[in-house]
Amino acid sequence: MTEARTQQEMVRWFRNNHGLNHHDPQCVIFSVPNEMAMQIAGTLKSLGVSQAVVRRASSMITNLFKSTGMMSGVSDLIVLLPGRVLFIEVKTATGRQSDKQKKFESLVSRLGFDYHIVRSLEEFKKLLI
Repeated sequence: MTEARTQQEMVRWFRNNHGLNHHDPQCVIFSVPNEMAMQIAGTLKSLGVSQAVVRRASSMITNLFKSTGMMSGVSDLIVLLPGRVLFIEVKTATGRQSDKQKKFESLVSRLGFDYHIVRSLEEFKKLLI
């Protein structure tokens, strides 16, 4: 299963079990779309846009995102629970963290927050117990 698919399962399950309006307290899960520039570039490429235009657009989008706070290595998901904040990095069974992800984990941990690498919905569920 891909990281994206696993992440989708986790978000759907969490929202249905902890994030609905009637849950008290209503908890929050959200993603940080750091890969948005790459996804846009891929879409432009699939539409037949020239490589030069794709590179320029990708660079412009990346610079805009960075100027508004995008940070390489940020965890895929952030979960807000009563009195707890979890930073979740989603990986496949064999996936490894990049150096930037390891640096982010170190920053988060030194600040006293929980950072977890999660490879399945079941692992994710266990973190919430």
